[in-house]
Amino acid sequence: MNKEIKYDFDTPINRRKTDSIKWDVKEEELPMWVADMDFQTAPEILSAIQDRAKRGIFGYCFIPPMWQDAIIKWWKERHELEIKKEWLIFCTGVLPAISSTVRKFTTIGENIVVQTPVYNMFFNSIVNNGRHILESPLKYQDGIYEMDFEDLEQKLSDPQTTMMILCNPHNPVGKIWDKEILERIGELCWKYHVVVLSDEIHCDLTDPCESYVPFASVSEKCRQNSISCIAPTKTFNLAGLQTAAVIVPNENLFHKMNRALNTDEVAEPNAFAVDAATVAFTKGGIWLDQLREYIKQNKECAKKFLEDELPQLKLVPSKATYLLWIDCRKLGGQLKELPDIIRKTSGLYLSGGNQYGADGYNFLRMNIACPRSILNDGLERLKKGILAYESQH
Repeated sequence: MNKEIKYDFDTPINRRKTDSIKWDVKEEELPMWVADMDFQTAPEILSAIQDRAKRGIFGYCFIPPMWQDAIIKWWKERHELEIKKEWLIFCTGVLPAISSTVRKFTTIGENIVVQTPVYNMFFNSIVNNGRHILESPLKYQDGIYEMDFEDLEQKLSDPQTTMMILCNPHNPVGKIWDKEILERIGELCWKYHVVVLSDEIHCDLTDPCESYVPFASVSEKCRQNSISCIAPTKTFNLAGLQTAAVIVPNENLFHKMNRALNTDEVAEPNAFAVDAATVAFTKGGIWLDQLREYIKQNKECAKKFLEDELPQLKLVPSKATYLLWIDCRKLGGQLKELPDIIRKTSGLYLSGGNQYGADGYNFLRMNIACPRSILNDGLERLKKGILAYESQH
C-alpha cells in the first residue's frame, strides 16, 4: 500500500439505531463510556469482509495457517516476541478466554489477584465462577500509578491464591508496564505457584513511538507460567466479529487451555473472524499508525481543555489505550453521584470510576476514540456537568 494514503478519522459516523450497545442512548445524549471506537475499521479489513460475504455461503470454518502466520509476523515485527504456531489457540474473545481460564486453572473458593483500579469485567469472570477477588490496589501518588509489590507479594503468597490476572497495558489508567516490573511479577508468581493470565488486548493502542512489553517475552519463567490473551478487536474496532487468540508457550498449560476453550465451545471462528484478523495483522499497520497519532492528538486536545477550562480536574498521564482516566478528587462531595449528575445535566455518558475497584470512585473514565468534533462536544458537555455538580455541592 502507498504510504501516502491518508485515512479519514474526522468524519463522524451515525451509529444511532444500529443496535450498538454504546449508542443505545437518548437522542440528546452523547456516549463516551464503553471501549468501542467511533471510527470505521481499516478499509482493507472492510474489503476482506465484503469479499468473504460475496461467496454467499457461511458454513463451518477451520483455522488456516495464514491466521497463525499473520499473528506471528505482527508480534515479531511490532513487539519483538517470537511466537510459535503451537502456542496459538483461536478464541471468540478475550473475555470468554479469561472465563474459561478461570474455570480450568482454579477451583471454586480460590483467590484470583487483580490490581485495582482495573477493567471491571475481570470481576465478573471471577465472581460468576465462584472464585474470590483479591485486590492488590495500585499505589497512586503525584498523579502516577505504580505497583505495590509489598502488598502484591502478600496476596500472592496466600495458599488460596492460584491465579493473577494482569492487565498489560493497564485499563483504565493507561499504564505501560516495563520489563523490570513484569519480571518482578513473573518471579513472584513463579515463587508462589500462581499462574499469570495476561490480558493484552490494548497492546497495539500505545502512543506513537511507544510500545508495550509482552509478558511472555520478559523471561523464561514468565513464558512458562503465563497465558496471554490478544485480539485485533480493540485495535481495529472489530469486537462484533468475535475474534481473538490465546498464547500459551508451556506445553502442559497449552493442553489444558485448549481443552478449556473447546469444552466451553469458544474455539471455533465465525465466517468472518479469521479473514478480518488476518488482514488486520497483515495490511492494517499504516491505518493503525495513523489512528494512534490521531488518538494522541485527541489526548492532547483533552489535556489542554481540562487545564484551561476545568483545572479542578487532573488528567492521569497515559501512554496507552484511548481511555482518559480523570482525577476528580478536588471536587469533593459525593463523587459516586458525579457520573449520574453529568449525564443528567449535560447528556454526556461516562464510565464511573467506582466500577473499577480501589479508589476508582474518585475518577471518571472517558473514551476519546472518536472524531475531533465529537470529542469537542464531549468536553463541553463535561464542563457543563462538572459546573452543575459543583453548584450542588
